[in-house]
Amino acid sequence: MLWRRFNGERIHLPIKDAVKEAIIRETQNGFHLKVCIGTDSQVKGAETEFATVIVFLREGRGGFMFIHNEKTIKQYSIKERMLVEVAKSIEIAYELCDLFTEFDVDMEVHADINTNPHFKSNEALREAMGYILGMGFAFKAKPEAFASSSCANKVVN
Repeated sequence: MLWRRFNGERIHLPIKDAVKEAIIRETQNGFHLKVCIGTDSQVKGAETEFATVIVFLREGRGGFMFIHNEKTIKQYSIKERMLVEVAKSIEIAYELCDLFTEFDVDMEVHADINTNPHFKSNEALREAMGYILGMGFAFKAKPEAFASSSCANKVVN
């Protein structure tokens, strides 16, 4: 799985090692961190592209993120695509959760799903929320889900 920084620089370490390095560096520099993980997708013709982000927030001091993009030609219904986004976020959250516990870093999983029932993505809200909370993770949906709806949204081509 290839990850990069927002400036396009590739991350050559396994993602777990890169996240650990970032947490250690930032805490040694005196920052209190919170991590938000989210995924967004965009359909272009026959392709669906997913962007997953790990957003590191420095309390009161901005932040930075790691990004992973992947494309598929699989066709999804809107509900299925929303749940695939959530699954991608949960997969990386699960891989990293012991680091967040070890270093006492708060973590949230953000779902790009609208809480307003007038939007099609809302069909997946109940299942996504149950999936995330059932894994023991904190959950945010739109409009609070900035990791998926703002950050990942900017890096999905």
